[in-house]
Amino acid sequence: MTDRFLNKVVVVTGGTSGIGLATAKAFSREGASVFITGRRQEALDAAVRAIGGQVTAIRGDIGQLADIDRLYNAVQQKHSQIDVVFANAGGGSFVPLGAITEEHFAATFDTNVKGVLFTVQKALPLLKDGGAIVLNASTAGGSGTPALSVYAASKAAVRSFARNWILDLKDRHIRVNAVSPGVTETAGLDALFGGGDQATGTKDHLAGLIPAGRVGQPDEIAQAVLFLASEAASFVNGVELFVDGGLAQI
Repeated sequence: MTDRFLNKVVVVTGGTSGIGLATAKAFSREGASVFITGRRQEALDAAVRAIGGQVTAIRGDIGQLADIDRLYNAVQQKHSQIDVVFANAGGGSFVPLGAITEEHFAATFDTNVKGVLFTVQKALPLLKDGGAIVLNASTAGGSGTPALSVYAASKAAVRSFARNWILDLKDRHIRVNAVSPGVTETAGLDALFGGGDQATGTKDHLAGLIPAGRVGQPDEIAQAVLFLASEAASFVNGVELFVDGGLAQI
């Protein structure tokens, strides 16, 4: 590993499992001081142990603005600025058109869209000029999937944020990019696919469609996030980087 993020301050929302946890670990290994969020204290405690290094866990729901304020208040108590924000927290479930409820819509958009928006907006007073923002979108935002329209629409909105915010933040030279994972081996994906043998069968089927011949691993997404947040991507701005084994390209 390198020290690309030595003495950098990084915020990772939804950092207790899956892609968020893998990314927080990767930033920490490269010297960053990492702040993570999560809803459950026991999961936060376990994540802190797994991440190691300089990590601070803040309990909260990223769909609640007061919890986002508490996150940045905690950052400000230790640091004068933030270098990187990875707006990762999100989720969804299968509900077909005709069965979508207001509650399902609100729960999905509060976390995936409202949460991302205010995670970034409320970071701006602390985010240094020339800093980096990475948004966690999804390949679902650019393709059709039965019974997943609300989630897909929320992720399409996230991708659109990147295109627009690079203009709003142009004068501060803050880069905004989106990473779009494909099928990735996480507990959240297993739950989405029904768990157990059903989830295994679905992933095996999807692996057969992916040109790389397998599903992705959280650390592979994490490495893409670190690239987008690093000086190696200093002229990369507003892009959607697909990390999906090639599925979205065929």
